[in-house]
Amino acid sequence: MNTKSIKKNDSSSKPDAQKHEIRPTQSIELLKELHILTRDGKLNQDSRRKLKQVYHLVQFIEPLLKEVLARKHSLTLVDHGAGKSYLGFILNDLFCKLQPEPSKIIGIEVREELVKKSKDLAEQLNFNSMEFLHLTVEESLNSPLLPQEVNVVTALHACNTATDDAIRFALHKKAQHIVLVPCCQAEIAAALREGKNKTLKNEIAEIWRHPLHTREFGSHITNVLRCLQLESHGYSVTVTELVGWEHSMKNELIIATQKNLPGHKAQERKTKILAEIGLSSFEERFA
Repeated sequence: MNTKSIKKNDSSSKPDAQKHEIRPTQSIELLKELHILTRDGKLNQDSRRKLKQVYHLVQFIEPLLKEVLARKHSLTLVDHGAGKSYLGFILNDLFCKLQPEPSKIIGIEVREELVKKSKDLAEQLNFNSMEFLHLTVEESLNSPLLPQEVNVVTALHACNTATDDAIRFALHKKAQHIVLVPCCQAEIAAALREGKNKTLKNEIAEIWRHPLHTREFGSHITNVLRCLQLESHGYSVTVTELVGWEHSMKNELIIATQKNLPGHKAQERKTKILAEIGLSSFEERFA
């Protein structure tokens, strides 16, 4: 790309990146803070890749937000285990701040220093419809700081049982939509490893007999159980690949929408699977 010719034809004072790949309403300062743009407001090869990833993720979530707003004037989205609130900031910048009535995005995070950084950044950018709460999982279930109605719950790269915490919160709040990108599921793999001597009597245990397979199968079956859990609560579940998230091997995207479907078959299958692989003790976790 000939950047000199671009600059020559661009009569505005805005960075050339904004003209070509950044949407006109996006906050350049936010993109700099998220390292999607360089400090001088430009896109390099790495930042173009990051921007592509951002748009790809948002294209899955935006229709869900529109569906809620077709029924309501505004919505509440909770990003559970928000970390640096990367996803919340992007969703607010690309969608929520543009609505006639501001939709609220709430980030829940147990690490107080990250909550403070997110609050400071939101204040700096005048993102007034964003809130950040320093809460544990248990506190988040019944905290008066959170509204009774939550329309959408997200959890991006929530490690190990943090994804299950987000599901638990979403079910408690009766969220209409749940968007999950699970990460580093170690709990089930550890349980499979510990119970291997007993389950190896069953030929199906060959699936996870070798250590590498234990880890891979543990991760896979964890997400299978999560999907069955959501289906048992009446959700319609879609599982797809978050294509373009090249920097992470954890590339599975789970989207659940409450349809009030009958859930007894999903419940039965979940119970049978747990019994078959020797993990009936996890019945409550995936209830």
